[in-house]
Parts: sequence; C-alpha cells; structure tokens
Amino acid sequence: MILDNIQCLLKERATLDDNDSDAVDKCCKKVVNMLSEDINATISFMETECTEDEFSWISEVFDEIVEKTQSQEFIDCLYRVAEKYPVECDKYNIYHFIEESKKFLN
Repeated sequence: MILDNIQCLLKERATLDDNDSDAVDKCCKKVVNMLSEDINATISFMETECTEDEFSWISEVFDEIVEKTQSQEFIDCLYRVAEKYPVECDKYNIYHFIEESKKFLN
C-alpha cells in the first residue's frame, strides 16, 4: 500500500514548479505524513522498493520525517540506501540532507 501511495505523491511532486511554494509544501507535508505513519514499513520500502529517483525526492523531507518519528533506525536506513545510489547522492548532495536530518533527533 505504501508503495502505490508514495509513488503517486512523488510523481505529483516531480511535476510541481519549485516556485509554487504552497503546492510544494502541501505535497511534501503529505509525503512526510505518509512516511512517518509507520516507520518500519517506510524503512522496508526504502530498502527494498525505493528507486533512486524516489530517494532523491524523499531527501527533501528527511529532516521532517526524523523530527516526527525520532527514529535513529530511519537515519541508519538512509545511509544504507544512499550506498546503493552513489551517483544520485553525489548529484543531489543527499549525504548532506542525511547529516542535517540527524540534528532533529532529540
């Protein structure tokens, strides 16, 4: 279930104009809520089904997911997934987003 829903949201996000901050914020909030709802399912999705393109879009909200879930396991998962997609990580500086998200753990 998470796969279909998150893929639809990420496709929607990819079509949004970055200058339309209201639409981007609304879509990102949906992504955060969906991925924060069941962090174990999210980790499973990230490690087994998440594409590199999806991973790069989700990187926009790593910090918000960590803040909401307080999950060190999610951060650990991000590093594992990042290792699978080194080109995408370099292209979009995803390791920086992972490092920044760690600041949101209490």
